[in-house]
Amino acid sequence: MTTPRIFDRRGLLLLLGLLLGLGFFATTLFGYFVSRQAIRDAIAGQDLPLTASNIYSEIQKDLVRPVLISSTMAHDTFLRDWVVKGEGDVGALSRYLREMKDRYSAFSSFFVSDKSANYYTGEGILKRVTPSEPRDAWYYRVRQMKPDYEINVDPDLANADALTIFINYRVFDFSGHYIGATGVGLTVDAVRHLIAEYQRRFQRTIYFVDSGGQVVLFGNQTGRPPDLRNSPGLGPLVDRILQDKAGSYQYTADGDNHILNVNYLPELKWYLFVEQNEEQALVGIRRTLHINLAISLAVTLVVLLLTHLVLENYQRRIEAMASTDELTGLLNRHAFAILIDKLLAEYRRAPQPLAMLLADLDNFKEINDRHGHAAGDAVLQGVAALLLGSLRESDIAVRWGGEEFLLVLNGCDQPEAQRIAETLRDKVASTPIAYNGKQIAVTISVGVSQYDGAEAPDQSVNRADKALYAAKSAGRNRVEVAAR
Repeated sequence: MTTPRIFDRRGLLLLLGLLLGLGFFATTLFGYFVSRQAIRDAIAGQDLPLTASNIYSEIQKDLVRPVLISSTMAHDTFLRDWVVKGEGDVGALSRYLREMKDRYSAFSSFFVSDKSANYYTGEGILKRVTPSEPRDAWYYRVRQMKPDYEINVDPDLANADALTIFINYRVFDFSGHYIGATGVGLTVDAVRHLIAEYQRRFQRTIYFVDSGGQVVLFGNQTGRPPDLRNSPGLGPLVDRILQDKAGSYQYTADGDNHILNVNYLPELKWYLFVEQNEEQALVGIRRTLHINLAISLAVTLVVLLLTHLVLENYQRRIEAMASTDELTGLLNRHAFAILIDKLLAEYRRAPQPLAMLLADLDNFKEINDRHGHAAGDAVLQGVAALLLGSLRESDIAVRWGGEEFLLVLNGCDQPEAQRIAETLRDKVASTPIAYNGKQIAVTISVGVSQYDGAEAPDQSVNRADKALYAAKSAGRNRVEVAAR
């Protein structure tokens, strides 16, 4: 049996979904257009310069680790002892340099002795440095400089002249006298991978340019010619950019507006170019638009789902109120009519015993007269709880009348039903109902009938009622079984 609906839930949900959807859609579109204009205004003035500064800081930070490695080598007791003791065991130093290279994944490691002018690597003595050799000028510069170290870009003699970023660190003996230079080298390829990572993270085009305007280092292909002066739109600005050394610039190429920020890196003597295509910058806000629309849709669906659940719960409560006795919480006769039809349908499919117990409180009028109607209500509630607590989940407990209770026991034959009825009678008789500090003794009489498979449910109830009348007539607080 389908319970009539109190209102059309589908229409309400459809209207609520339409209102929420239109509201979210309008708000999201308005936010998109406002954000798009704000991004256009902010790229040149704030976003790109800040991104360039972040990347500049990241690059400097990534150079800190090799600087620390070089510092460790320069202050290593083994290295200084080895020099002070006369540079005797070349193999020991080579193993040391090789271990430092492997441990820290450097491209190369080296030490140049000021006393012997030997250039040591992990493979042994590479050469002797001399002031007359242009490629050794770096060492004599390091020898005279004030800072403890420098970062320099040079070809690596020990690795087929591969372009390498060297960290050259000055070494002093235990008395503070200069004894040489040590350090590690990073390949330009390693730095290129870092730049590619910055490009991926910041969604910008990043490349390095030397003082001659040549692109010397980039993460991924920039699409620019090696000489920036030949780059469409950017070429006419190159000389001014190199002269300014830092600043923000704009140019147009291939129909797109580009915004450029430049910083000069004195450590590398290169220019850091960070570039943003305006259209690419708007890709993010478009993606945000789609995400916001998806979120709005999800929120709308969640709200509709919650509303559906609330309405469903509300309707269940209304239906429960219509099928449940308010005082005892047991089913009422309307609910019994529905459930007994289902039980009988199951009985016809798979017959099994079905018993009915009709219980009535003995002398209930006296309880009301002596203790009051509130006490009578408490007694009804207490007895209902005792009965319900003793039944199985498949059984049915109904408040049949004023002080009458009908129990339908599924899968229970007459002897078992009589035994259960006796158990319930004894349980009620031995459990006084507490009310306002008083213990009210209660007994019940019970009539038992078994459904015969052919009669109507009312006939089974009537037979149980006759058995109940017999129990009352025989003195109450007893169980009687109806005749078949």
